[in-house]
Amino acid sequence: MHVVVNAATSADGKLSSRRREQIAISGPEDFDRVDALRSDSDAVGVGVGTVLADDPNLTVDDPDSDRGESDQPARVVADSRARTPTDARVLDERASTYLLVSTAAPDERVAALREAGAHIVTAGDDRVDLTAAFTQLERAGVERVMVEGGGELIFSLFEAELVDELRLFVGSTIIGGREAPTLADGEGFVESFPALSLTGVERLDDGVLLEYVVD
Repeated sequence: MHVVVNAATSADGKLSSRRREQIAISGPEDFDRVDALRSDSDAVGVGVGTVLADDPNLTVDDPDSDRGESDQPARVVADSRARTPTDARVLDERASTYLLVSTAAPDERVAALREAGAHIVTAGDDRVDLTAAFTQLERAGVERVMVEGGGELIFSLFEAELVDELRLFVGSTIIGGREAPTLADGEGFVESFPALSLTGVERLDDGVLLEYVVD
């Protein structure tokens, strides 16, 4: 499986404000780039925090007619305790959705989400075991995943050594706040830091797109 992390941060590395409200960091050129990246992916992934904060749809605005069976990539939500609302937009009928849960997720919540249309993938005890979950996704035919956030999921993917590429748009604004989410939250690394190689730099809108591969 090939995993691409894509995100937009402020110049000081924040994904959003301390209120965790969605902020427009990039512009039309970057929106088109993200849409194309989604279209080239088998699935688009986020953490449950992003679902709860933004209620995203995670679909392609301009579907590629050459995609094959579906004109939309699948959607993947990492949700250890099955907190995704059953009326979340990510569960609508526009695309299939895989919900990654742990065995600690309440049975009634899992059943309700399955009834709402989610394909349940169970891996891990207290938290989702991302390596095991992604292996199950790969068996289901998901070979290329684009991950859009948030910071907790991105950190966990780097920690599990599952990330192959990072594409980062850095906008021309300052958000600030010690409690504002960053690109990679979680516990943070204190040794064996993931190493990146810069492969591309491009100016888009009033910001810059940085492209990396993970060494």
